[in-house]
Amino acid sequence: HARRRRREMSSMRASSRALVALLALALCVAAEAFYLPGVAPQDYARDDIVYMKVNKLSSTRTQLPFEYYSLPYCRPHKVAHSLENLGEVLRGDRIENSLYSFEMRLDQQCKVVCKIDSLTASQAGDFAAKIEDEYRVMMILDNLPVAMVRMLQNEDGEQLKTYERGFPVGFKAKIDADGAWVPPDVDGGDAKAFINNHVRFTILYHKDDDTDLARIVGFEAEPFSVKHTYEAPWNPDMSILETCNAHRMRYVDYDQPPQEARAGEEVIFTYDVLFKPSDIRWASRWDTYLLMTDAQIHWFSIVNSMMIVLFLSGMVALIMLRTLRRDITKYNELETAEEAAEESGWKLVHGDVFRPPKDFDLLSALVGTGAQVACMFAVTLVFALLGFLSPANRGALMTAMVTLYVAAGYVNGYVSGSLYRTFKGTNWVLNAFVSATLYPGVIFVVFCVLNMLIWHAKSSGAVPFGTFFLLIFLWFGVSVPLVYAGAYHALKTEKIEHPMRTNKIPRQVPAQAWYMSDFVQVLVGGVLPFGAIFIELFFIMTSLWLHQFYYIFGFLGLVFLILCITCAEISVMLCYFQLVAENHRWWWRAFGTSASSALYLFGYGCHYFSTKLEVTNKISAAMFFGYLFISSALFFAMTGAVGFAACFWFVRTIYASVKLD
Repeated sequence: HARRRRREMSSMRASSRALVALLALALCVAAEAFYLPGVAPQDYARDDIVYMKVNKLSSTRTQLPFEYYSLPYCRPHKVAHSLENLGEVLRGDRIENSLYSFEMRLDQQCKVVCKIDSLTASQAGDFAAKIEDEYRVMMILDNLPVAMVRMLQNEDGEQLKTYERGFPVGFKAKIDADGAWVPPDVDGGDAKAFINNHVRFTILYHKDDDTDLARIVGFEAEPFSVKHTYEAPWNPDMSILETCNAHRMRYVDYDQPPQEARAGEEVIFTYDVLFKPSDIRWASRWDTYLLMTDAQIHWFSIVNSMMIVLFLSGMVALIMLRTLRRDITKYNELETAEEAAEESGWKLVHGDVFRPPKDFDLLSALVGTGAQVACMFAVTLVFALLGFLSPANRGALMTAMVTLYVAAGYVNGYVSGSLYRTFKGTNWVLNAFVSATLYPGVIFVVFCVLNMLIWHAKSSGAVPFGTFFLLIFLWFGVSVPLVYAGAYHALKTEKIEHPMRTNKIPRQVPAQAWYMSDFVQVLVGGVLPFGAIFIELFFIMTSLWLHQFYYIFGFLGLVFLILCITCAEISVMLCYFQLVAENHRWWWRAFGTSASSALYLFGYGCHYFSTKLEVTNKISAAMFFGYLFISSALFFAMTGAVGFAACFWFVRTIYASVKLD
């Protein structure tokens, strides 16, 4: 029996090991075959027909995107719209089919797309206006955005290949009476607009030697402006161009006469497709788009923020380990009534320190909203660090932020409800309603005004009515019920009890020095949290308003962690100084100390607008300041909630450490 039992145990262990090995193999295979939605690789055989898609026209000067076919480009008989996610719609992406196609790994030159017999005055004016505002064409091939190559030199003198998204609709240049180019810095000549009607596409591909299948790993474009001529009569199917003819070894170059955007002009749109083999693997094809040439600046930002944190940590440690311990020891050793009567400092206000502040319902709603924003941002960062929010998955970041903000409504309701009960509030339903509608209501009003302005400009950035109603449903149909669910949960949980009883008669606050006033303390408190993030803030604004990719979420995660620590420490330190000055009205100041960093954020945004952007119209300026206001308001709530939570824990901890009769 013993031998049989040992054999059974041995076979069971062998079966377990085999099962574990099979599971590990299955996980490896699954991991090898797992790709994020929308970014799975596509293999192409030789001569496969591949179609390019068009996205939008965008400009850093106006910030107003337009549909590709808002200009009289060549369009198919039936324009088909790709299905966009919520983030793509909010960004103004409008992905559509086009007449641009090619055969895989087959170079093709001088392909004619279409011919416009005569530009109307309206069409010429549209082209000229877009060229004046420096609009760029956005196209997509195999989920890769089109880009122009820009060579940069790093600090070691090495040449780095970088990408600039899109290619210009055209350009402006001066031409003298003889048709010769006039340098921009030389007087004379008429400035005219010219259309980039020829594009040379370079497709980089990585070939599998075993299967002979290829994957697209690069999508580059080089635009030209050329006034095409052809052999009459014009035949759309068999047109023979004189300015671009592969059989005659005649190709488009920069020395040919350009195509002017003028009424009555005949415009022929053409393109070349060149294929180049590449060692870049499919998994690394986004590296050139996301190439970071300023890593040292980011590390300087981290070091700068760490110095601030170390300084504050030293101050807080000094307060906690020396001053505060000495105070607690002294207060606990007071024995006689005479000694107790002569006490001073933060213990003196123990009977008023937990007195509910004025407008505590508003404070509860703000803290709850800040907790909601902090949860949304933290979870978004986690998903981004795991790679789920790659730029290859267009619109994923915006979609995730909206979805997580709505889902975090439960956190808002629970935090605001718990704090409201702590303040002995009785109308929890009204408190939940304020928490659910205060910030979303303000954002909704600003968003509606901006959307009306964008819609009036006929921009594709205007949110369609269907998406508009979806956002309203997410607010009232999902977020508001979640806030009420969180508030109801807070109502049913045990109430937070304070370690000190509150006196019936409020204690009068002694006269404070000017530097201890609420205004000065709040303004001073916001400097260090803003100082911890302002360098990284520059890169975030650049990615938003100058249409660059931002994918350094590792740096952003560190900055976010440092920001939270800085907010907590500066709030605790100034709160301690306030209590030592026998000022027991700390609730609102605890929130405002770190929340005031949002004022500096808004001011920095104004500085960035005036120094880095070349905005050309009032609608674009309204968009910038509207979105800056929304961002600053969310930052205000988040940083304020972090500072308040730290002070709340700090005050409860120190007053629970002293003995009172």
